[in-house]
Amino acid sequence: MVELTGKSLITDIALKNVAMGETVRVDAKAIVTPLATDTARERHLRIEPVSVAPTASKARVHRIAVGADHGGFEMKEQLKAFVSGLGYEILDLGTNSTAPVDYPDFAQAVALAVARGSCDAGIMIDGAGIGSCMAANKIAGIRAAMCYDEATARNSREHNGANVLTLGGKMISTETMRKIVRVWLSTDLTEDRHRKRVAKIDALLP
Repeated sequence: MVELTGKSLITDIALKNVAMGETVRVDAKAIVTPLATDTARERHLRIEPVSVAPTASKARVHRIAVGADHGGFEMKEQLKAFVSGLGYEILDLGTNSTAPVDYPDFAQAVALAVARGSCDAGIMIDGAGIGSCMAANKIAGIRAAMCYDEATARNSREHNGANVLTLGGKMISTETMRKIVRVWLSTDLTEDRHRKRVAKIDALLP
């Protein structure tokens, strides 16, 4: 048995040297990247999620999961620098190049990071932002919104309590991305009338 508990992100690199057929224990809230999942399948590894007792309490860092497919990779790199500059911690879930990949894999990884509580919010970028929004919203507890300007960004948070933002890397400029993200991260769901409606969204059956 191999212990990888204590890690919030399990990558393919961490699994490549694990013996074939081995059981790998990971934190229940850890994110396993799409490439790591493929590696585990190829090596016949059994991923065993385990609950880990919390460590001594400390101030919570606002953490953002970010992801992209090949169409959003370049903007993701710009996004990371911008969001880090705003004081947020980043969990980059890939992809890491412009080589073609499937956006649902990365949208799922971002959504799971938020749904499992590893991150407070997520931002996913593909070519248009539409497909990733659809994929992310398949994950229970996720309210993903595709935004294309500051008004939709503000509305998605203030009225709909969006916890994942999707963007179209081929549809908006870097400057527009920065404006959208700044507004989205600084807007909260505060009014009871909106909270009641969001609760109804969460109560809908899948």
